[in-house]
Amino acid sequence: MRRENQSSVSEFLLLGLPIRPEQQGVFFALFLGVYLTTVLGNLLIFLLIRLDSRLHTPMYFFLSHLARTDVSFSSVTVPKMLMSMQTQDQSIPHAGCIAQMYFFSDLEDFLLTSMTYDQYVAICHPLHYITIMRQGLCTLLVTVSWILSCSNDLCHTLLLSQLSFCADNTISHFFCDLAVLLKLSCSDTSLNELAVFMAGVAVIILPLIGILISYGCIGATMLKVPSTKGICKVLSTCGSHLSVVSLYYGTIIARYFFPSSSTSSDNIIASAMYTVVTPLLNHFIHSLRNREMKGALEKLFHRAKSSLNDVAHRYNRHMYSHNLRSYTPILNPAWNKCPIDI
Repeated sequence: MRRENQSSVSEFLLLGLPIRPEQQGVFFALFLGVYLTTVLGNLLIFLLIRLDSRLHTPMYFFLSHLARTDVSFSSVTVPKMLMSMQTQDQSIPHAGCIAQMYFFSDLEDFLLTSMTYDQYVAICHPLHYITIMRQGLCTLLVTVSWILSCSNDLCHTLLLSQLSFCADNTISHFFCDLAVLLKLSCSDTSLNELAVFMAGVAVIILPLIGILISYGCIGATMLKVPSTKGICKVLSTCGSHLSVVSLYYGTIIARYFFPSSSTSSDNIIASAMYTVVTPLLNHFIHSLRNREMKGALEKLFHRAKSSLNDVAHRYNRHMYSHNLRSYTPILNPAWNKCPIDI
């Protein structure tokens, strides 16, 4: 396209979810409830793991970072979607769209892989678990995950900031989706598409292969367990995590690797699954069904109740002593006079 047919785009229009105008209120209340539950639930998990020393293990170390990631992951897209529903303002600045792309992190892919590796070592090499999953290795895995995720996001952000956009600034999505932005661009996007393909292999395919190999080894080990109780314990431990992995990676693969097999509405629904629903399910599946987390939650409530009772008791004692010191009886002068003249 010629330079004279191009125009500078200062903002984009997010069309949002494919819902009817009369259903805006219902979906606003629904997504607001889901978002608040996601944020409060994951913050509660992060707080419990930090406060309870019994949860200072590799599995809960990864889970605390996953909870923090889910909070930021949902906060990148959902608040803007809720604001658009409430105010009917669908515009987002060009800089805001670029920033949204950067904070739309892929850190959860690496954290899920690290959690799967932790389960693999715990089940397949239980005698060497403490030696292998030491604090240094867990910190290294999380640090590498952050570096890879930030590098990938920064690469896409820098490449996207170099593109020019035409007069068409309408994004048929509820957030700044990279695939849609590349279609709207007037520039050559071959380098961006190559970066997307390489990131898809490095960020999605390779971690997924590692997860499948780990679960393959876990399944082979599980078949060697003679006890039915042991098999049920392994299934209860891995089943919930595997369901979250399947939901997360399944929607991503369907959205980005097979976009032509579904309509735009299907793509938006698939995106809502892993941006809104998956962070909500993570803290329910990984934590609230866990016995240790329930015990930590009960312990936290007991400590909070004891603290409140102690504060109330001290307040009552303070008010009683204060009233006692400030009490000065008002005496009638006649009372001090002897009723009988002597």
